[in-house]
Order: sequence, then structure tokens, then C-alpha cells
Amino acid sequence: MKPATEFVPLSLCVLTVSDTRDASNDTSGDYLIEALLAAGHQLHERALVNDDRYRMRAIVSQWIADEAVDGVLITGGTGFTGRDSTPEAIEPLLDKVMPGFGEMFRAISIEEIGTSSLQSRAFAGLANRTFIFCLPGSTSACRTAWENIIRAQLDARTRPCNLANLRPRLGARD
Repeated sequence: MKPATEFVPLSLCVLTVSDTRDASNDTSGDYLIEALLAAGHQLHERALVNDDRYRMRAIVSQWIADEAVDGVLITGGTGFTGRDSTPEAIEPLLDKVMPGFGEMFRAISIEEIGTSSLQSRAFAGLANRTFIFCLPGSTSACRTAWENIIRAQLDARTRPCNLANLRPRLGARD
């Protein structure tokens, strides 16, 4: 397989998980949308949901069943408080876990927030040929993840390899 020499735009969804944010103050969701559009990708859909694992799962299930969706960016619900349930909601949907994402995110975060990075349950994986990235709810954490990991991996020009170029080889949708 030869790496792409041109940018290939992907169709991405953004989900904000929060009991306190709404469309007027969702700075993390706003940031992710601005960043993915600035990188040349397309926003397929955006949603904001309370920290309810079944509502989250329903939204993401709908997106991963849509062949037009290449990836989902989820912000919020990855901490340790009583209502944080993004991992519990999304992990059952994953066909494959991408452990390196969470490990890399926490390794980068330690430079910014020190040992507080251990409280992050950020993770990523693949569900029905759709990449899913689950990020903390803070805008700075979303910026860290996008700028240091996700942007390059969703760019088909990134060498030696990237997630975007894997899409054709992920297999048929079940």
C-alpha cells in the first residue's frame, strides 16, 4: 500500500457528553468542529447529550451504522466522577480497541497537567469500520489530542502510516 500524496477528507461526527453544557457553551465541541474543518475534513453531524450511557450508545450506534461516517470524536464523560460513563457506554460497541491512543494521550498530557493525567480514561477504537476517539471534556484536552495525535492520524499524507489509509483495508461492514 502506497501512502496518499493528497489529502483525503473524512466525514466525522462530534458528540459532546455533558450534564452542564449546551449549544451556547460547548467550547470543546466547538473546538473539535473548528479543528476538523480547518484540517479539511467534513462535519457529518454534531450532537450534545447528557452523561447517560444508553443515550450516548444510541447516538454513536446510529453513526457507526452509517457508511458515510468515517470517524466519531466524543468529548466528555471520561473522568472518575459518579456520572462519567463514556467508557462504559462506548467500549461495548468497539470491535477493536486502540490502546496506544490512551497511552499516548496520557504521556503527552503529563507535560501539561502532571500526574493529574492518570485521571483520564481517554481511549479510542474501531467500531464497524469507524474510528472512535473518546476525549476528556476540557477544551485544552481536546486541543492536546487533536493537535498531537488525531489530526496527523486522520491525514492520509502522514508517513510512515496513518489511520486514514487503513480505511479500505478494514473489511466489509457487518
